[in-house]
Amino acid sequence: MTKMRVSVVQYHLHTIHSFAEFAAQVEHYVRTAEEFAADFVLFPEFFTTQLMSIGKDGRALRIDELPEYTEQYVELFTGLAKQTGMHLIGGTHVVEKAGKLYNTAHLFYPDGRVVTQAKLHITPTEVHEWNMAAGDSFEVFETEKGTIALLTCYDIEFPEIVRMARARGADVIFCPSCTDDRHGFHRVRYTSHARAVENQVYVVLTGTVGSLPTVDFMRANFGQAAVITPNDIPFPPKGLAAEGEINDDMIVTADLDLELLEQVREKGSVTTWRDRRIDLYTDWK
Repeated sequence: MTKMRVSVVQYHLHTIHSFAEFAAQVEHYVRTAEEFAADFVLFPEFFTTQLMSIGKDGRALRIDELPEYTEQYVELFTGLAKQTGMHLIGGTHVVEKAGKLYNTAHLFYPDGRVVTQAKLHITPTEVHEWNMAAGDSFEVFETEKGTIALLTCYDIEFPEIVRMARARGADVIFCPSCTDDRHGFHRVRYTSHARAVENQVYVVLTGTVGSLPTVDFMRANFGQAAVITPNDIPFPPKGLAAEGEINDDMIVTADLDLELLEQVREKGSVTTWRDRRIDLYTDWK
């Protein structure tokens, strides 16, 4: 297959009182994407922090209590992926391994398989306020629609890791994000465009919107989904196949033509992937 349809969720964060409320909101977005016949659905980074607002003993959950919901989260997304036949990228969820917390992207295949990619670059807030650990391995994932990579928010700001993804065959970078103001949002947005130009790949980006008033560091969110393309003749002039309305609760959908990537890599207006000077600087494999 040379085309894939992606639906991208601007997930609205608000206080909830049960896992059932969370599951109903997730299913709403998934069913909406199903109506658009999407192949992939992307949720944002840290969207499961909404579960922290359920609370315990009159207080919001701590970040180290969020992994208590991992089994229910995996069961929910696995079931929906099987039911709909879509690939669901369940944003990121905080998991605990050997006493450490990892901000981890999850890909749920329609056949029930689940693969994960921990965030590789950790922001100061994640380190100092939430005691997160950085992932220590990176891989790309084969699907029936093409080869993809999962790089979370801050990860996209590092050119080397996206070059590694392309060198390993990835044509689409899915980037779940969570930013609390315009500065952080634009850092991620602008670097996503840069990575698409540098490597002649698609970058599918989204973020959280809304607010969790009882959850520390999730009170402010500034987000917008975007399906970002290389900047060349076969693609939209601004390198945008689709984008949402800033800070609205919504889902956007676009088609990605993987053959166009091969065409511009071979004979585009510029051929940035082919023209990298590995005689002058290190290539990434």
